[in-house]
Amino acid sequence: MSGRKFCVGGNWKMNGDQKSIAEICKVLSDAQLDPNTDVVIGCPAIYLMFARNLLPCSIGVAGQNAYKVAKGAFTGEISPAMLKDVGADWVILGHSERRAIFKESDELIAEKAEHALAEGLKVIACIGETLEEREAGKTNEVVARQMCAYAKKIRDWTNVVVAYEPVWAIGTGKTATPDQAQEVHAFLRQWLTENISKEVSNTLRIQYGGSVTAANAKELAKKPDIDGFLVGGASLKPEFVDIVNARK
Repeated sequence: MSGRKFCVGGNWKMNGDQKSIAEICKVLSDAQLDPNTDVVIGCPAIYLMFARNLLPCSIGVAGQNAYKVAKGAFTGEISPAMLKDVGADWVILGHSERRAIFKESDELIAEKAEHALAEGLKVIACIGETLEEREAGKTNEVVARQMCAYAKKIRDWTNVVVAYEPVWAIGTGKTATPDQAQEVHAFLRQWLTENISKEVSNTLRIQYGGSVTAANAKELAKKPDIDGFLVGGASLKPEFVDIVNARK
């Protein structure tokens, strides 16, 4: 084992209401979760305080996005300071949906990460390639480019978890095989050694995201460079408990 603490994030995306969130929080509160795994819930912003009050302290709460400055005339945006004020300790940045649907650039995402870290939030920094990019053999090139942008802005990686999410495997039911996922994670580890430091390469946790389910989590969790998961749809279901406990 690597010595890196397993970390599982649940990204609820734009789903849930008070009733369903209360139900999910009850399942998580009553469950026997592996104490050797960090658990973080990415909750819609307007329900962050509601979820924080229902979840045990051992489970972290994350905003699903944040802007790159503390306050100002940015209608509809949320700052890291606001997330902290309602009890969030993490934020998810650079998710493929932010990149693809909302056209966020590598540079903007990196600026957001820099500001969130400066404000004291921990960051789940997402990267990943599309199906076209994978089929063109550009996977490594794309994830290296995305990592480069982060590396220009992040000096201290202590509070960062990287989430590798092949875009073609998100919500499609397609999953990268454990070997395909491990291959990219190993490439990222090598990239970190060559471009940041051996120490960061050894300690930075890299999650896998992309149609992770209770059925495939155990197999993926055995891979040496996979340090956890960022889970979408399955995090809204009771099976999320089994995914959190994949290393048990």
